[in-house]
Amino acid sequence: MVDQPTFAVLGPLQVRAADQSVRIAGTKPRLLLATLLLDANQVVASDALIEVLWTGNPPSSATANLRTYVSSLRGVLGATEARIAAHPSGYAVEVEAERLDLLLFEDLVARARASARTEEAAAHLRRALALWRGTPLGDLPASPVWDARLRSITQARLAAAEELIAVKLAAGEHASAVEDLRELIGDHPYREDLWQRLILALHHTGRRAEALHAYTAVRRQLIEDLGVEPGQDLREAHARVLAGEPVPAPVPAPVPVAGPPPPYQLPADIPDFTGRAAAVAALTRSLSAEELAPEGPPSIAMVVGPPGVGKTALAVHCAHAVRGGYPAGQLHLCLGGTDATPADPAELLAEALRALGVGAAALPPTVHERSALYRSLMAERPMLVFLDDAADAAQVRALLPGNGCAVLVTSRRRITELPGTRLLELDVLPPEEAEELLGRIVGPARLAAERQAALAILDSCGHLPLAVRVAGARLAGRPGWPLSVLQQRLADESRRLDELRAGDLEVRGSFERSTRRLTSDAATTFRALGLLGPASVPGWVADAVLGRQRGEAVVDSLVDANLVRLDGTDALGQPRYRLYDLMRCQARQQTGGEAERQALARVLGGWTSATGHATARLPTTLFSLRPEEPAPWSLPDETLARLTSDPLSWFEAERQSLVEAVQLAAGTGLATSAWGLAAALVPYFDLRCRFEDWQLTHRLALDSARAAGDRRGEAAMLRGLGQVCLYQDRYAEACDMLKRARTIFHELGDVRGEAISICGLGAASQFSGEHLRALGSFRHALAMFLAVGDRGGEAYARQAIGRIYLSLQDLRQASRWLSEALRLARELGDTHREGCVSMHLGRLHDLKADADEAMRCQGRALDIFETLGDRHCGAYAMQSLGGLHVARGERSDGSDRLRASLAVFQQLGDRSGEAATFQTLGELYRSAGRTALASNYLHRAVELRQELREGAGL
Repeated sequence: MVDQPTFAVLGPLQVRAADQSVRIAGTKPRLLLATLLLDANQVVASDALIEVLWTGNPPSSATANLRTYVSSLRGVLGATEARIAAHPSGYAVEVEAERLDLLLFEDLVARARASARTEEAAAHLRRALALWRGTPLGDLPASPVWDARLRSITQARLAAAEELIAVKLAAGEHASAVEDLRELIGDHPYREDLWQRLILALHHTGRRAEALHAYTAVRRQLIEDLGVEPGQDLREAHARVLAGEPVPAPVPAPVPVAGPPPPYQLPADIPDFTGRAAAVAALTRSLSAEELAPEGPPSIAMVVGPPGVGKTALAVHCAHAVRGGYPAGQLHLCLGGTDATPADPAELLAEALRALGVGAAALPPTVHERSALYRSLMAERPMLVFLDDAADAAQVRALLPGNGCAVLVTSRRRITELPGTRLLELDVLPPEEAEELLGRIVGPARLAAERQAALAILDSCGHLPLAVRVAGARLAGRPGWPLSVLQQRLADESRRLDELRAGDLEVRGSFERSTRRLTSDAATTFRALGLLGPASVPGWVADAVLGRQRGEAVVDSLVDANLVRLDGTDALGQPRYRLYDLMRCQARQQTGGEAERQALARVLGGWTSATGHATARLPTTLFSLRPEEPAPWSLPDETLARLTSDPLSWFEAERQSLVEAVQLAAGTGLATSAWGLAAALVPYFDLRCRFEDWQLTHRLALDSARAAGDRRGEAAMLRGLGQVCLYQDRYAEACDMLKRARTIFHELGDVRGEAISICGLGAASQFSGEHLRALGSFRHALAMFLAVGDRGGEAYARQAIGRIYLSLQDLRQASRWLSEALRLARELGDTHREGCVSMHLGRLHDLKADADEAMRCQGRALDIFETLGDRHCGAYAMQSLGGLHVARGERSDGSDRLRASLAVFQQLGDRSGEAATFQTLGELYRSAGRTALASNYLHRAVELRQELREGAGL
């Protein structure tokens, strides 16, 4: 029965699935598939594929078109159990040998050669040759890219046919051999060696006349066509037939066999190997010969991790621990996965076969034949195979033994495509193991004498084993150095990688061997991530870096290369990514071009647009001030909606990243991005009372705006800082900043910005007891808000005016202004403003002696603030409710409310709220007869008010 593999190239291109032919529409997709199948399980460079598809004249969109053709092929091949894998340099079709006629042919030929030309060898060769259906890929336009491979395939077929003839002759099947020889001669009429075998085979079967006629025919053909006489071997065969001499039986060529000594190629073990107890236990268990079934598949253990993490050291250490279970030997091959050009599987197989005793003359010509011979020889002697620094699965796959062996692979890439592989991912050392390793290198006494300096060195090394070893080597070579010398040198991130070099050990060089094979997009993303600081970032950042959507594939390639680490997922379900500390130094040192600056601006634009979108969903967005120009990049609307559907959760998840983004923008001179993002964060900072973050971001952005001459940004940041000062009762400082902000806004003609600043000044005046001055400020601001149509600002100003009238005991005017503010807040859907007005209405009803309505209003306000998560305003509502409970004689409830509000005021640093609460509690305890406690509270209230008057400059 003739095999019918899924894919066939030994004739017209064919694809089959479920015993049915699969149609590949279009010449270019067929050319693409054919090119990949000719080198199946090997990466075919994109340039080569483009040359096949558009010989000598590719369009400018060739790379994009190639991706489209690959995508369409993947869809068609879905049912064939083959896949097309993308690699940094090209693509590879991954298919099992029995599913592609070319691989099956080469595998059968290799099996025949390993069978010593027995009957089994003949069966393998017959089956292999039966796979041929004509000229390989004869239905497709020829491509020069295929020439070398097609010649090799054709020669392999000829060699297999000749070997089958030799086997038949050795087995006495001369008649069958004659027919095969005549067929070969038809294709190769000038091959004298074939004519010689035909003549001798005919003579051996007693067909002497036919043998002589064959000689006459070939001699005439050579003379007439080429003008030459037959060669000596052919003439000798003719003479032997004429003389009637017997033909000696053909002697089969010897099969190469491995001879002693067995290969023991493991590198030397690591004398000071440290830590990794769990990894050592897991790896030695996977490699143990006792765990292997002699006829079972090979046990494959894969150690992966970033550069310098100690993969090879761990592998070598564990290989030595189990080598006693493999007396037949241990092979070690360096695959050069991080070299500019990884090692060719054909050369690696040649190296392995030589180690197994195969001479150079006996090496099969193709990768698949060598692989088959390698598997045959390894089946006889189970070994431990150590494949160091693998580039990809295709490279490893060719070197896998057939059965009974253990295979240990190291790679910087996360290779997961090999079935049954046990994957062990290494991270940097835990702090205590890093300290132990450094102590073994420099000496425990020296380390103990300067332990703090040693810990700082380890932190600078990021606990990366290679960096720790280099640092230790430098210190060991300078015994007179205090550890603090190296500590100080490593403290400067810009010089750190320069310092981590000792002889041929170099951290930067190790990193560069990984980064030099990155695609352009991956390299840009890697460098940009280095600029974004140590915090983890969400996956969409890659889209911003590249300025296009769906950058996940680029990030995935960096994760697979172990240059970027997947740092789990956040509360929103987003994957988070970060660079290893020293890798970030490497990335930062490679930046500095305009491309990185633009990428950074897009990332900051993404943060700003997402922050604006989340802010719009917060309960209060009052007095937001943004740059007039739009952000340079924004996330898609559907992504923004998904990420910020719960805005407070998004802010909590991204708070550290957002603060660091402002720091980054300010530090790189992107002033507009810095102050725009800082200003966009104000509603969140206000709602959650994040005053430290508020001040930090605004001070950084203020300095950046001033340096860039951005006056609007300067004014916006002064206004924001003034607001924080108001919350912290630093009224003099608040007035100074707000006055400067007002002046700048006025000079710029920014009416709204000036009105917002005036509102801040009015609040400072009110809190300082200057109610009439405050009233004038708020009326002025109200007129400005009305002039520009800012209804939110109008609602705030009306509420503020009502609040002033409450302080002045003008209840009629207070009721009027507060009622207008409440109506506006409800029309605008501003729930937070409604809560603020309700709190003041509660005070109004309290002054009117309507205790029940006062309680209702304050309770409504507290419900609103607690629902919105505004602890600060909620504390004021709780304070008011506590006072109302006290006034009604409900001392226990009142005390509980007041103490709860006091705790919030103290936590937030609101001394004004704290003083008022101490005053109310003191009066409560005095009325209850607890004189000493009351005196303490009242004294504290007096102290706080004095501090506030001094801070306000009164």
